[in-house]
Amino acid sequence: MGSAMSSSSGPTTDSGVLARSKLEDVPESCIAVVLGHLRPPEICRLAGLNRAFRGASSADFIWETKLPSNYAFILQKLLESSEDDHGGRDFGGLGLTKKDIFARLSRPNTIDGGTKEIWLDKNTGGVCLSISSKAMSITGIEDRRYWNHIPSEESRFKTVAYLVQIWWFEVSGQLNFKFPAGTYSLFFRLQLGRSSKRFGRRICYLEHIHGWDIRPIRFQLTTSDGQHSVSQCYLNNPGSWVMYHAGDFVVRDPDELTRIKFSATQIDCTHIKGGLSLDSVFIYPKGLAPLKEARSFFVEMLK
Repeated sequence: MGSAMSSSSGPTTDSGVLARSKLEDVPESCIAVVLGHLRPPEICRLAGLNRAFRGASSADFIWETKLPSNYAFILQKLLESSEDDHGGRDFGGLGLTKKDIFARLSRPNTIDGGTKEIWLDKNTGGVCLSISSKAMSITGIEDRRYWNHIPSEESRFKTVAYLVQIWWFEVSGQLNFKFPAGTYSLFFRLQLGRSSKRFGRRICYLEHIHGWDIRPIRFQLTTSDGQHSVSQCYLNNPGSWVMYHAGDFVVRDPDELTRIKFSATQIDCTHIKGGLSLDSVFIYPKGLAPLKEARSFFVEMLK
């Protein structure tokens, strides 16, 4: 009786011995269900096991859950910024699978004339953005005695705005975007000093740094639905890029455009300040900012 039950529990060989199941015997549909619970990098690693895993890893229903709810909006933004004319079609008409779409969006994609970048976090699918200094309004940027745009390999946009000296420091910008529901953090990426390379080695010129230890910089963030955040902090760590946390905002309706206005100011005209590099503004899902550069030395937080 026992042997009969054993023989009926799986395939057997010609001699009646129970055959050992192999990984290739697992149905592709079952593999796809399991893969749906994993993160994208794990799915891609398992796709290399065999043909069944490779086929299952390309299923649209898996990658649909990894894409953000606004992925169609992002694709349309990319189409509008593309040099190629696709006749107004969305990407669904271009024959891309959901896996293809995730792969494309998980690398940096420029929009608005190359002044902004959008990408997805490869682990979570969270939407991340960066905004170049060239997309911001900077008081005195037209006068080379105060500001200069200089090339930099340390910027996503290959250029930063460098402040020589000024009395009235004011930088502002805005963004209209459809974000998936959630909480987001906004950062200014700043550096005291001007960095470059010489004989293949990184060097940072610090001679123009002055005035930032007298008064803190004031960061402000407002949204179209009335959210408002104000913070202040002193700049520090000369020669290193630092992500200064300006504030957080919450998106509740992913189908509505969220208008974000942000600024960094130090307008105490009793002293001049200088020697500051401004790279860009970053927006990340809360908790995803790179820990290496993220700082929030607040002396005051007003909500």
